[in-house]
Amino acid sequence: MLDSSATGGALSTLEVQLGAGQDGAAPHYHTRSHELFYVTEGELQVLTGDDLRTVAAGGAVVVPKYAVHAFGAAPGASAKVLIVLTPGAERFEYFRLLTRIDRGEATVEELVEAQDIYDNHFVDSPVWRAARMEGRQ
Repeated sequence: MLDSSATGGALSTLEVQLGAGQDGAAPHYHTRSHELFYVTEGELQVLTGDDLRTVAAGGAVVVPKYAVHAFGAAPGASAKVLIVLTPGAERFEYFRLLTRIDRGEATVEELVEAQDIYDNHFVDSPVWRAARMEGRQ
């Protein structure tokens, strides 16, 4: 929707639509931005630290910088979510890289190498892994 360069660095926004039970983002954290998830449709499962919750349409979760978080559509539900990072971050190129990885045109190693550039630092979360596996059974 809006990259940081379009808002003078104040914020970045994007809208994500997820099919039933679809993963959104693996556990990660940001060092420069706080993140707001506002659910506009369906139900979103959100991890913040070790806290796992399901947020219905009209609900929101704020994730402070450095907090490990992940999100995906709740098991059996789809979700549409507005995501806001503040201060803003240039995210469009990050999503283009994800698309190239999905198409086989780039590697996961390139994503790992770009963690500092896009302020998206991936980590493991046993809580998230267990919750998402349980939702698939």
